[in-house]
Amino acid sequence: MDNPLLDRYIRMVEVSRDIASILDLDVLLFRVVQAAADVTEATAASILLYDESNNQLYFQASTNLDSHVMRGLVVPVKGSLAGTIVTSREPLIVQDTDTDPRHFEGIGQTTNFDTSSLLGVPLIHYGKVIGVLEALNKRDGTFNAEDIELLSGLGAQAAIAIENARLFQQSDLISEMVHELRTPLASINTAAHLLMRPEISADQRSMMTETIQKETQRLSEMATSFLDLARLESGRSQFQVHPFELRPILLDSINVMQGRITQKGLSLEQSIPDELPLLHGDADKIKQVVLNLLSNAIKYNRPDGVITLTCRVEDEHVLCAVEDTGRGILPEHMQGLFQKFYRVPGSEQIAEGTGLGLSICKKIIEAHGGEIKADSEPGVGTTFSFVLPYSSPETLPA
Repeated sequence: MDNPLLDRYIRMVEVSRDIASILDLDVLLFRVVQAAADVTEATAASILLYDESNNQLYFQASTNLDSHVMRGLVVPVKGSLAGTIVTSREPLIVQDTDTDPRHFEGIGQTTNFDTSSLLGVPLIHYGKVIGVLEALNKRDGTFNAEDIELLSGLGAQAAIAIENARLFQQSDLISEMVHELRTPLASINTAAHLLMRPEISADQRSMMTETIQKETQRLSEMATSFLDLARLESGRSQFQVHPFELRPILLDSINVMQGRITQKGLSLEQSIPDELPLLHGDADKIKQVVLNLLSNAIKYNRPDGVITLTCRVEDEHVLCAVEDTGRGILPEHMQGLFQKFYRVPGSEQIAEGTGLGLSICKKIIEAHGGEIKADSEPGVGTTFSFVLPYSSPETLPA
């Protein structure tokens, strides 16, 4: 004889066992929300992670969300159902969110998803609230005590798995970071040691001082990039999501880089349409990507080279490309371009870099529902391009 409730418990136990071995945070979060919707018989489910230092919740994953910038949307602790769950540390059922003043409508406006009923449970790890797991819109009937028990059980296992994934990613990133710190620290140590020797000339002293200054700046840039990447990988990066125009961002990025372009004797050509569709996401994060690609095109170009920035609409996407006339990249080196700390062999002789910029760009573009790639021809140059989906006026929040 079929026992639907028993089947749901079995499903919850199976999922709890499976998620314990997942160390990729994105994969883990999506697996958890899928299971949450399944075991509670809800039409959708979502996870919000809590940043205690900022006292804010960040929307992370949902079964139904195909909108841009899924991760990092801010939900206030005060004035939201999720915030109530964080504060009370107790499960919460709201059968009609329209009549509950604590219901925060910002996510619904951004994603165009209508929440009518909600069941939420806190994610608690060693006594610390790390987030909220929500089931949205019960398919039949209303959320009940069995749903609370099932979701709470799943949430308890999910909290452990999330912290394990975070620790794994953090330790992996720290290990790579420490490895990369050795080179600039060794240069600084050597230069400082030589500066203490009385017999070095004024020119040598100036050269050693310049080395220390350059390597210190490199360490500062590496630390900033490291923090950016750590926030993106841990889900703590905050996205300010609004409709925005891409053209002003591209033009402003050109203006920011124009001094460096001129200083290096390069020229820039651009083809940017006067009108482009509105994009939906974090304008500052997209500008960060454009500036990084332009910076690379400047650093790795040939003398008197050309940088070309183009933008056009393709299907339901906007495509932007930054092309240089540098020495190009060999095919065997293309695969690692977007990996953390990867630098094309020999590129360190041309320009300093942290090896983190492109991996950060990749995470930002993918968080916006887009894709970034590179094409290169040795001896001719390299093109980095990204595509972003755009929203029609009908789908943008009021």
